[in-house]
Amino acid sequence: MKSKKPLKTNATRILDGLGIEYEILEYEVDEHDLSAENVASKLGLSPSRTVKTIVLKGDRSGVFVCCLGGHREIDMKKLPEITGDGNIETVPSESLLTLTGYVRGGVSPLGMKKSFKILVDKGVLNEERISVSAGKRGLQIWLRPTDLVCATNASVVSFSKEKHQTL
Repeated sequence: MKSKKPLKTNATRILDGLGIEYEILEYEVDEHDLSAENVASKLGLSPSRTVKTIVLKGDRSGVFVCCLGGHREIDMKKLPEITGDGNIETVPSESLLTLTGYVRGGVSPLGMKKSFKILVDKGVLNEERISVSAGKRGLQIWLRPTDLVCATNASVVSFSKEKHQTL
């Protein structure tokens, strides 16, 4: 679904300023399911092509951001080796707006209020194009993963694992 009129967010303005090509994808928001898998389903994409943005806080490194495919989860055994933290926790959703300028389900790694270290999972680079939040629920940015890395000055590392399936 391509947008009829150009929609602008902080994230798209950054991409425009860098001359990075992208498309805006719109989907109907389900307030009860903000998962990357649900967004992927609504857009007709594979969850591996729908990148989720998770904000975390380490006891040594402070706040940082992880971007990974919607079909994966953070491996909390690998992450401390990468960040040097002894303890890492997910930032509570009620703190996201104050910290990043974005709400849960609409957190983009682009255009946050403050500049945080961004980690992009290596597996994201296996995709030709990915969708990532445009900074607003119901809007995704469709772009090359290398452009996301460039625009966010991210470090590409391996920190995810397959999601555990619950029965």
